[in-house]
Amino acid sequence: MRAHRFRKSLLVTSSALCAGLVLSACGSGSDGKAEPAGAEGAKTVTIPTAKGEVEVPLKPARVAALDNTSFATLKAFGVKPVAVPKALLPNEGFEDWKNDSSIQDVGTHREPRFEALNAAEPDLIIGGYRFTDHHDKLSKIATTVDVAPSDEAKDGYVNALLTQTETLGTVFGKEAEAKEITGALDKARTDAAAATQGESVFLAVASAGKVDNGASRIGRLAEPLNLKNVLSAEGEDSTSVHNDSGLAPETVAKLNPDWVIMLDRDAAVGTEDGSEAVAAQKIVDGMEAWDKTTFRTKDQVIYLDDDFYLSEGIQAYTTAFTQVSTAFGAAG
Repeated sequence: MRAHRFRKSLLVTSSALCAGLVLSACGSGSDGKAEPAGAEGAKTVTIPTAKGEVEVPLKPARVAALDNTSFATLKAFGVKPVAVPKALLPNEGFEDWKNDSSIQDVGTHREPRFEALNAAEPDLIIGGYRFTDHHDKLSKIATTVDVAPSDEAKDGYVNALLTQTETLGTVFGKEAEAKEITGALDKARTDAAAATQGESVFLAVASAGKVDNGASRIGRLAEPLNLKNVLSAEGEDSTSVHNDSGLAPETVAKLNPDWVIMLDRDAAVGTEDGSEAVAAQKIVDGMEAWDKTTFRTKDQVIYLDDDFYLSEGIQAYTTAFTQVSTAFGAAG
C-alpha cells in the first residue's frame, strides 16, 4: 500500500447567532416592521467574539484578513481582502492575493506593519489567532474581531471551526455557503471517527530534519477520533512547533504506534536558517530506529497537506479527516 498523503473561540448556538441578528442586523422598514437580517436596509450585525459581542458592518466592503484560519473561508465566500499578512498565505490557492499589489502586505504577527494596514483603510479587521496579542492596536485602526478557533473553546478547536464559519457567514451574508462548508467538516469528522477503532497513534511534527512530539498542535485532530495517542501534550507549554523536546527516535520505536500522523512545518514555511528543507517522508523513511515499527512496516503514516501549518482552518481539517478515513479504510 502506498503511503497516504494529505495535509478562546466562542461556541455559539444558532439561537445565539439569531439573537444577535435580531438585536443588531434588523432595521425598521418604512411600515415600521422589523426587516429580516440581510435586508437592504440592514447596515450592521452583532456577532459573538472572543472579546464579547461586537457590532460590525454587514457585508463589509473593505476587509483586512489577518487570521490565517479564515483565509480559505473568505475566499470561498468571494471576499477579496484589502490587506493580509502575505507571508502567512498558504503556498497554493492564494497566488492571486499574494501577487495583487492592491492588497496591502501587513507583515506577520512577529513584525506587523501597522502603517500598511492603516493605509488599506479597512472597514473590518479579522484578527485573532496569531494576531491575538495585537488586538488593542488593531482596534485603533478599525473595528477588529477575534472569531478564531481556540483550544480553550467549550467543545474544542474543531467545533470552534464550525462556529467561526457560521459567524463569518453571518457577517458576509453567506449563510448558505457556510452551511455547505460546515456540513463537509461534519461528514469528514464522522467518517474518520467511524474508521478508527482504538489504534495507537504518534502525532508528530517534522522540522529542521527532526521529528518531535506534535500532540500540542495536532492533538486537535485526534480528539474526535477513536485513537490512542502514545505521547500526550502534557508538559508542553504551548502549541508551538518550534520546541525541541529532545525526543529520541528510539523512544518512538519502543512505543511502537500503529500509525503516525505527521505535520511537516518546513514544507509550509521552509527552514528557519534558510537551508533546504528535508521532506517529512524522507526523514521517516531514513530513520533506522523505526525499521521494525508497525507504522513503518505497514506503511501507516499519514502526511498532512503541506500547507496545513499555514492554514489550520475548517477546510484543512476537513481534508485531514478525509485522509484519515481513507487511509484507515484502505488498511482494513
